[in-house]
Amino acid sequence: MKHVFANWKMYLDFDESCILANQLLSQSFDAQKINLAIFPNFLAVSELVKIFRDTPIAVGGQTCAWAPKGAYTGAVSALLLKEVGCRYVLVGHSERRYIFGESGDDVRKKLEAALAAGLVPVLCVGETETDRKEEKREYRLKKQLLKALEGLDLSGRRLMVAYEPVWAIGSGNPCLPADADDIHGWIKLELKQYSEKDIPVLYGGSVEADKAAEYVARDMIDGILVGGAAVKFETFLPLLRAVESR
Repeated sequence: MKHVFANWKMYLDFDESCILANQLLSQSFDAQKINLAIFPNFLAVSELVKIFRDTPIAVGGQTCAWAPKGAYTGAVSALLLKEVGCRYVLVGHSERRYIFGESGDDVRKKLEAALAAGLVPVLCVGETETDRKEEKREYRLKKQLLKALEGLDLSGRRLMVAYEPVWAIGSGNPCLPADADDIHGWIKLELKQYSEKDIPVLYGGSVEADKAAEYVARDMIDGILVGGAAVKFETFLPLLRAVESR
């Protein structure tokens, strides 16, 4: 089984999110081949939980606050996401790190909060274009993983990782499947320092329908984290069918 996680970011409003969710609901997917999860904007989260109730399609939060409750204006905690029916939450997405300035310490606290709330965190890591040019990809990834996972108790808890090269996101220039497969293998070896369990690693970064099957066909790539290609039914459905038929 491969994971297909759709990060709708801030592309869709409430009505558009519900329309696309119902379009997906009208289709049947092989749950033995695809684990599908949708990450809508916060205003649509609870409604999508209702739409997908009693189906294999899960809902997740795009980020979370580290405190469970309190005087944190504008924040949505992992606990609140869990209570409304979310199963997953993205932690440390590159846009949170590089646009909103989240630090490694912020990512660590959010990761701990997600695990404590009973959510499955999807820890996002990836190098920038500068890192790539300076051949510091492994250095950047090692540093991000160490900051997030060192000393973290993962026993009895689920964790997933998404490799999203920052230079590829929204660029139309994705990391080639063979290269992505190689770095996923490297990440999995790094993860053995923090957990004996096999931690799924997804690829994210300009994933389109015509390339989706190539990524998931690779041995080290456990699924894909999709952005722009997942916000339109006419592009998302072919992508899902491509993964399903690989």
